Parts: sequence; C-alpha cells; structure tokens
Amino acid sequence: MAPAAALLLATLLFMALPKESLQGPHERRLLNDLLAAYNTLERPVANESEPLEVKFGLTLQQIIDVDEKNQILTTNAWLNLEWNDYNLRWNESEYGGVKDLRITPTKLWKPDVLMYNSADEGFDGTYHTNVVVRNNGSCLYVPPGIFKSTCKIDITWFPFDDQHCDMKFGSWTYDGNQLDLVLKSETGGDLSDFITNGEWHLIGMPGKKNTIVYACCPEPYVDITFTIQIRRRTLYYFFNLIVPCVLISSMALLGFTLPPESGEKLTLGTYFNCIMFMVASSVVLTVVVLNYHHRTADIHEMPQWVKTVLLHWFPWFLRMSRPGKKITLRTIKMHKRKKELELKDRSCKSLLTNVLELDDDFRQMSGGPSCGNYLRGMSASTLDETVAHVGGSACSVSQRELQLILRELQFITLRMRQADEKADLISDWKFAAMVVDRFCLIIFTMFTVVATVAVLLSAPHIIVE
Repeated sequence: MAPAAALLLATLLFMALPKESLQGPHERRLLNDLLAAYNTLERPVANESEPLEVKFGLTLQQIIDVDEKNQILTTNAWLNLEWNDYNLRWNESEYGGVKDLRITPTKLWKPDVLMYNSADEGFDGTYHTNVVVRNNGSCLYVPPGIFKSTCKIDITWFPFDDQHCDMKFGSWTYDGNQLDLVLKSETGGDLSDFITNGEWHLIGMPGKKNTIVYACCPEPYVDITFTIQIRRRTLYYFFNLIVPCVLISSMALLGFTLPPESGEKLTLGTYFNCIMFMVASSVVLTVVVLNYHHRTADIHEMPQWVKTVLLHWFPWFLRMSRPGKKITLRTIKMHKRKKELELKDRSCKSLLTNVLELDDDFRQMSGGPSCGNYLRGMSASTLDETVAHVGGSACSVSQRELQLILRELQFITLRMRQADEKADLISDWKFAAMVVDRFCLIIFTMFTVVATVAVLLSAPHIIVE
C-alpha cells in the first residue's frame, strides 16, 4: 500500500472514533450556565410560600470519648443532607449527557443546619465537602466531622450504667415555615460502619423530629434529635474493682460466722488491721529506700550514725557484704580504729605532706630536714610568702617553680580526692538502701508469717484432732 493511501486510511479511522473528549467543554458550559445568574442567598423553591424540605440523616462512625467529668461526648460522624434546588436543573441531552456535578458549597445555597448542643470551640465541627448536584435539581451534601456534644452523665449505677446522649440538629435561622427537616430513616441513625468501642457498647441511635416554639421567636423551629444509647462494658471494672471489693467484704463477713464465745472475732479483725498496717508501712519504707538509693554527695551528707548502723552493724547482722569488703566484728573495730588514727595523723602532718604525701622525698629535694621542719605546719595562705623568704642555701629548688608546682599538685590532688569521696559516698548510700531493703524484707516476712500462724493456730477448728 502506498504511503499516501495509508495516511488517508488512518485519517478516516481517527475521524470515525467517538468524540469523548467533548465531555469537558460540556461540563464547563453547564457550570457557566447554571452559576451565571445563581444567587446563594435565595431559598431555592418554586413557590416561596411553601417550606423547602430537607432530608436529614446521620452516620455514626466512632465514639471517641465519653468525658464524665465535663459531661461531653466526642463522636466521629457524617451528616447526610438532601434537598431539591429549583435553580439547578438542566436537560442532560443539551450538555453532552452530563448527569451530575460536584460543586463547592460556597457557590450554592445550603441549609444552615448546626448541632444545637455543641461543646466544640468552633461550634461547627464539620468539614465542608462538595455538593453533588443532579440534573433534576437533587442536591446531596455529606460533610464529615468530629462532634463534641453536651451530655448529662448519670453515674448512679456505675459501673452498670447506661447513658443517653442527644445530638440535636436544626436550622439556625430558618423556621419551620421556611425549612422543614425530615428524618431520612425511621430507624434513626446509620450504624452500618460503626467501629466498636472498647469501653462502651452501643445499644442504638434512634432519631426523632421535634417542632418547638422558643421564647425568642413566635415561629416554630424544627430539629432532628438523635439519641446515642450506650452501655458501659463492665468486664474491666468487674475484675479490677468489684471482685477485690467482694473478696475483702467476704473476708470481713467471715468474722460474723464465728461463735461469740470463741473470742476469734477480735482476733480476725486484729489480723486485718495488722495486714493494713503492714501494707502502709511497706509503702513508707519503700519511699525511704528509694530516697537513699538516689542520694548524691552534692545534696546529702551521710551522718556518722548512718555509717555505723547501716554500713557496719546491720550488714554484719544480716550477713551482707560488699564486693571486696567482708564485714565482721574485727573489720568494724579496725575501721573505727583507722578513723581515729587518720584524724590524729591528719592533725600532725604538714601541708606539704597532706598535698603530696611524700614527706621524705620532699626533705631530700629541699636539701635536708631543716627546710621540711621550717615549712611544717604552714597554711596555704602563707605558703607563698614562706617559700619566698627561704634562702637558697636552705632549699636548692627554685622558689617560683616550687610555688607553681605546689599549687598545681594541690589543685589536682584536691579534685581527685573530692571525686573519690563523692563516688564512695554515693556507693555508701546505695549500699545503705540495699541494707534497709533487706532488713524490711526479713522483718515483713517474719511479721506476715508470725501473724498468719498466730491467727490460724488460735482458731479452735483449724487443726483436726
């Protein structure tokens, strides 16, 4: 086939194809024709003396929260409004078969339906979606939203309570003579897509149409009220609240089954009081243990009696030991003797010996005992002046270099000693917390065993003869 003939055949085939691309221009022309003279303030009715009928429905998606304290019910729901706009009708054959349009609600008239008992900060919690308009003038508006509605919560029968929360919808400015709300479904709200709530069981959501004359206006106003009927799920409260209370009450009632002459009524009550005292005391001592465990050297200083009792005597009595430190009566006495010697030795040492702990080396460096004896017992404030006046024959080390060396060594030694002391103090507090914890464990275990055995053995019918 020649190239010219093939090109001609392709052109004819292309012209014979359906022209679906003309749909876009038809829809644009239809929108221009409909909205050219459209007035969003005009109530769209053929006879202005008749009310505009608006079918209203509600689809409940989820119960988000029931706030008993503030008496607010939070739900996720879709509104469903349907009406007929007299000014939005067209012949689909004149516009390429266009049967429906999606138009933003700001360009159309729509009923100002709001929830009367809203507790939302912005009052209206809906998201404004497009309105679906059909060629016969039918308009469908389905805005979703998160609704916060006021609800009178009655907890008289908690946790076996039922709550009835109303969601009241109506026009804010149009009375019943201008806008008539009609319940879309006689069964009430749509629950086909409802998500089950873990705390509340949804019983139903009936709807009712009301016509009320308010004190503000003589005209009647129409509203649609949906009542969300929910029942609290009691399984959680049954096992965590009801069962413990029943068991405790039953244990208390056991005392009334004992014969009056047995004297065990008072014993059983004493046992319950002992258990309550033990629980309360354990909480207090647990707080003390945690307080000891988290203490630091920057905030707390360990008293001497705490060191003696919790670091030596109690660990020895409870057979506790620290890593690398075995606690016996001998070690306790040695520790006490060591503390006395350290205090005595620290008062006798010179400043240079405390800083360097190298008294003999210092004497050799300074050229003999005369320099060490001369500097012994000096304070840090007079050290510089003293070294400056020491003659070269007495001390062979340079005076200025000796001052700088002593300052640096004193600072480093002081910091290292402080860090070691802080670490030791923190370790002592943690060990003291362990000692108190172990002591409480033993004491409370003995108390529980002794109290239980004493009560059981005092009962005459526990042991079968």
